[in-house]
Amino acid sequence: MTIRILLVDDQALVRSGFRIILESEDDLEVVGEAATGAEAVTLARDLTPDVICMDVEMPGMDGIEASRQILMVHPPSPGPAPAVLILTTFDHEQYLFAALAAGVSGFLLKTSRAEQLIDAVRALAAGHALLGPDVTRAVLERVATDTAREPVRAERPVLSQDHYEAAGLTDREREVLTLIAQGRSNAEIAATLFLGEATVKTHVSNVLQKLGVRDRIQAVVWAHTRGAGA
Repeated sequence: MTIRILLVDDQALVRSGFRIILESEDDLEVVGEAATGAEAVTLARDLTPDVICMDVEMPGMDGIEASRQILMVHPPSPGPAPAVLILTTFDHEQYLFAALAAGVSGFLLKTSRAEQLIDAVRALAAGHALLGPDVTRAVLERVATDTAREPVRAERPVLSQDHYEAAGLTDREREVLTLIAQGRSNAEIAATLFLGEATVKTHVSNVLQKLGVRDRIQAVVWAHTRGAGA
């Protein structure tokens, strides 16, 4: 199956470089290019790409607002929502957190290696989220500043009982969410809870559905913004 990609960047040379990298792989196809956020919104609707590689800083509508507008039309528009991968030279957490709040599925610096870009596109097309450890720390540090008045550590999220109950999570789903918020993989969750990976996958899907979030990254943000003191 070919993964359809929309490139969004105000620099033509950057788009050309990304196209060369991505189309070197047989399963990747660049179906369109946009130089502005407004163009991206239009092309995302017309071309229905699987993955959008989105720059942040562009004239007029920036990439974060474009991502928000693209993702907010789903599910009312036909077909699944595209996955948005933010590509930027900036690693400031305000860009990162705003992008996550807009609903993007991944965040990658333009200084990343070519194979990292290829792997990221494939991961998002498969329905996964992509956020490296350094980026995850930036998310949690930003969340801590905004909500807790004291450091929030990725390894020890403390969730409010009221938020658990409001989300309708079972006891097992609460355990799974806590481990997701610690950055654990499905295999690690299975080992911790003595469950099969298929069972964990089902629990994770249920948790995401009940929280109303798109992916594990959004679940991490949900957990850390609704912990003790939130």
